[in-house]
Amino acid sequence: MQPGPSQNALRSCRTKTWRRPRLLPDPSMHRTVDSAVRVVRKMAASGEEPQILVQYLVLRKDLSQAPFSWPAGALVAQACHAATAALHLYRDHPHTTAYLQELGRMRKVVLEAPDETTLKELAKTLQQKNMDHTLWLEQPENIATCIALRPYPKEEVNQYLKKFRLFKGPLLA
Repeated sequence: MQPGPSQNALRSCRTKTWRRPRLLPDPSMHRTVDSAVRVVRKMAASGEEPQILVQYLVLRKDLSQAPFSWPAGALVAQACHAATAALHLYRDHPHTTAYLQELGRMRKVVLEAPDETTLKELAKTLQQKNMDHTLWLEQPENIATCIALRPYPKEEVNQYLKKFRLFKGPLLA
């Protein structure tokens, strides 16, 4: 039996993907990572406690409730989109490179904002204070759903996030 055109197209696509040259990382990235690792090692050698980096996410609580009633998976996806976007946007920052060095030790904290207005007010405050973050907008509706900060030592962001509670969505209600 001869493979159909769709099977040939799929096989061709797989071959092209498999044979695509690998992208090489930017050499300057290694210098940034090295400097972040040196800072952590220096702190450890001096007896100082190394800074614990945390990525904070603030997710809209009202999306899980009527009239929206988004399913838990949709809310989790919004938080994932925002976190990924923030890590990508600030990938060259020494805190982000250090955070990504030990994937098994990453820390994330998901907080809840009661509504879109509160979420946008937080975004405005973070922008005014020059705190690196991204406000995720669900498309095509252009709905603000989540804010993700790049990884920060928690002492640097506590003052902006202290009024927000840990997220307790439909999975934890």
